[in-house]
Amino acid sequence: MNKTTGSTLIVAGTTIGGGMLAMPLTSAGIGFGSTVILLVALWLLLTFAALLFVEVYQTVDSDAGIGTLAEKYYGNLGRVLSTSVLLVFLYALVAAYVAGGSSILAGVMPVIHNANTTSQIAGVLFTAFFGFFVFFGTSSVDKANRLIFFTKLAFFALVLILLIPNVQLQNLMEVPVDNALLISAAPIFFTAFGFHGSIPSLNKYLNGDVKALRFAIIVGTLIPLVGYILWQFATHGVLSQHTFLAVLKQDPTLNGLVTATIQSTGSEMIGSAVRLFSALALITSFLGVSLGLFEALEDLFKRLHLPTNRASLGALTFLPPLAFALFYPEGFILALGYAGQMFACYAIVLPIALVWKLRRTNPNLPYRVKGGNLALIFTLILGVTIVFVPFLVQAGYLPTVVG
Repeated sequence: MNKTTGSTLIVAGTTIGGGMLAMPLTSAGIGFGSTVILLVALWLLLTFAALLFVEVYQTVDSDAGIGTLAEKYYGNLGRVLSTSVLLVFLYALVAAYVAGGSSILAGVMPVIHNANTTSQIAGVLFTAFFGFFVFFGTSSVDKANRLIFFTKLAFFALVLILLIPNVQLQNLMEVPVDNALLISAAPIFFTAFGFHGSIPSLNKYLNGDVKALRFAIIVGTLIPLVGYILWQFATHGVLSQHTFLAVLKQDPTLNGLVTATIQSTGSEMIGSAVRLFSALALITSFLGVSLGLFEALEDLFKRLHLPTNRASLGALTFLPPLAFALFYPEGFILALGYAGQMFACYAIVLPIALVWKLRRTNPNLPYRVKGGNLALIFTLILGVTIVFVPFLVQAGYLPTVVG
């Protein structure tokens, strides 16, 4: 397979991760039909925003980072703001995936001294083993991601095969228990299409080939969209809304999803398949996001004219999120929450600001995303709204979703 295919799989593999695992929990009170509408809307929004990055990348070298793009159009302030938002976003995501990965790995390891020590050792092993591929660059991640991605698809297919025969039509016809839950759930679903931090690495890997990068983004996000809809079809179809919400009140985690599934189907095999799929989903997301963080740090060090080598960049990439996971082993949802806030700024506000300036200085570029200024303004309004949703939930103006 060529680099375009590999890049497409990196986009898909990075996207199908923690956000997907949280989906059934988050959408338990929404219903299948409304969930599909929300998914398609967010896919359109975030794919459009990603293609804006492709448009901007026509004006710089293929190895330029996001900070370099922002500095080109908004000076040092642009670089500082964009780099700060990107690093917080990526560090939060990597920390979430290390916390989630160490939790899953610790569950299959023998207890070493006590549960906390086991979890910490699992975190170190998870980070060291999979960080090894990131250390050797995009080509290494591409090869590892292909193997894990197709294995993940196989387990996903197994989960669907086991679940779909138990789907009941009346479960799929459930309506939201509160229509405002659609708004409350948007930021959590939003992160489920979050691969944008990997775009600089992919552009560099593809040598600035606009057509290849555009293909990788569109097809690489369509694969998760189809997977998400099938995943929701299976879980919503098997689990009645009343039963699912009752179980999640006791355990609002991935384990709660597994418990509810086992209760509804009576199959321990399904629970094991869901757990294995969860582990593989976290790994592919960890690889893609860590690669984006590694490249962002490299771009920053170049700009500051600081000496770098891959060992120092690797340490800066993995030690801070590993420390978070060691001291806050329950921090998966916490870290994802911070990531969602930063992601809206990075994936929506930033590319719109760059393209707005670009189209005034370079009106005749070969590739231009369709929609004009109206599409930019509409997308910006949606992005800013999503940023403020968690604050409205916290203030009690919107209902709280599970997870």
